Amino acid sequence: MSAVLQSSEDVLPTARRFITEQRVVAALVGLLCLALLVAIALPLWALLSKSFLNADGGFVGLANFARYFATPALVQSLINSVMVASLATCIVVPLAFTYAYALTRSCIPAKGLFYALALLPIFAPSLLPALSFIYIFGNQGFLKDLLFGATIYGPIGIVMAQVFYCLPHATMILVAALALSDGRLYEAAAALGTTRWRVFVTVTLPGARYGVVSAAVVVFTLVVTDFGIPKVIGGQFAVLATDAYKQVVGQQNFSMGAVVGMVLLVPAVLAFLVEQILKRRQVALLSARAVPYAPRPERRRDAALLLFCILVGGLVASILGVAVWASFIKYWPYNLSLTLSNYDFAEFEPDGWQPYFNSLKMAGLTALIGTPVIFLGAYLIEKAQAAALGRFFAHFLAMLPMAVPGLVLGLGYVFFFNAPWNPLGALYGTIAVLALNSLAHFYTVAHITAVTALKQIDGEFESVSASLKVPFWTTLRRVTVPICMPSLLDIAVYLFVNAMTTVSAVIFLYGPGTKLASIAVVHMDEAGAIAAAAAMATCIVVTAIAVKLLHLLLDAVLLSRLQRWRVRTG
Repeated sequence: MSAVLQSSEDVLPTARRFITEQRVVAALVGLLCLALLVAIALPLWALLSKSFLNADGGFVGLANFARYFATPALVQSLINSVMVASLATCIVVPLAFTYAYALTRSCIPAKGLFYALALLPIFAPSLLPALSFIYIFGNQGFLKDLLFGATIYGPIGIVMAQVFYCLPHATMILVAALALSDGRLYEAAAALGTTRWRVFVTVTLPGARYGVVSAAVVVFTLVVTDFGIPKVIGGQFAVLATDAYKQVVGQQNFSMGAVVGMVLLVPAVLAFLVEQILKRRQVALLSARAVPYAPRPERRRDAALLLFCILVGGLVASILGVAVWASFIKYWPYNLSLTLSNYDFAEFEPDGWQPYFNSLKMAGLTALIGTPVIFLGAYLIEKAQAAALGRFFAHFLAMLPMAVPGLVLGLGYVFFFNAPWNPLGALYGTIAVLALNSLAHFYTVAHITAVTALKQIDGEFESVSASLKVPFWTTLRRVTVPICMPSLLDIAVYLFVNAMTTVSAVIFLYGPGTKLASIAVVHMDEAGAIAAAAAMATCIVVTAIAVKLLHLLLDAVLLSRLQRWRVRTG
């Protein structure tokens, strides 16, 4: 009997510990769901509900939508958005595919350099290429005659700037798609004497099909939803993003602004659904028996692809360089001597350098808070065993921002945080709400990164911890976090850089003392201070690149210390 009592006493602490741990997981999952509801779902619901109300808050059903589609100018903006997005996509995807093909399927030298050149636009706000093209092809541009009398202020300028801005996103996707291939397919084709073109059409393209579609979807969505480029270089050519801005900021017509936001959501959601459908039909390209494809040198092919990479990579660097150079010019194009006066922002912007420091603060807050929140949320969703329904709901909310444009989410924040009944209204116009908006906007990619890293860790770690009666938070702190530290750094840098460069997601949310650097660029451009706008954009680029270089340095240090287990010693 005493043995049975002793056994019961041993079991009770274990059961109590298990229940406590389960409750902790359930509570954390509940908090995650609540946070995602506030940051993502409720603002979108506020936007949706606002589109069915009139200026006085009365329910009018679909009357606002009927008025939208009965207004020719607004419908034309929708057509314009789809047109420039389609044209930009048709230009970017072949360019990016050829560039990625050169990096993965040829033997050209300096592949790392060319890849880095293609990624440069990621570190710049979308406004910067628009400013560069104004300096190159604008009314005072040094190459304006190449347009043969056409104006850069309109669809031509929008498409050219969007090609520059979207190229790195498509290139990254297509490099990933083309990097994985089974060399046995190419060996079999060579043995059968198949022509290069037929191999390309029957093997290479089908293998990269999902990557091509994904790149097209990403580019189309980015162009349709971008605000910065059409605002700076669009002239009188109206698109959905600038229409939403005019309705909310210019005319204070919040109901119609909500309608434009909902219309803006439709192309992005449709593109997202197409990508998801094709994703389900994608089959694995590499099996356990696959042989990695290794390209063989071919003089003519490699020379042609090298020339292409030099041309495209050189153009990307040149376009970025024009904006940086122009920020040091005294008076374009009449006095090209160098000066630092354009960086004296107090002469062009009431807040001087404060918007830049606000951006640093907001981006730092987004990265410092967002990284642990996203990683812990991904850990709970991927590794926890309790609260299955809550984890499913949290994963759904985490994936939602992927289909929501930044401008739409920003509009939702306006209506949600400005609602009289909302106790969180005090946050409106603060750095905190700007950081929350940026975190919500970029949540999905960071979440997928964290989940991908966690999937690579065998579940036996958690099983062994449970058998040894070690709480999950100890395993998380001592095992999971050190293993996933490179991914944590990737997430932090991703959040920081995107928060520094974003425009559309925060254009409606800043307050008198919380204007950001990217918004200051918009205002200085509106005031005609283009050189100062280029200077502020240059500061953003330099900061983003410096953070990325610091990331690479920390990555190397962590690899030599926390990641020493990855290095084979024998």
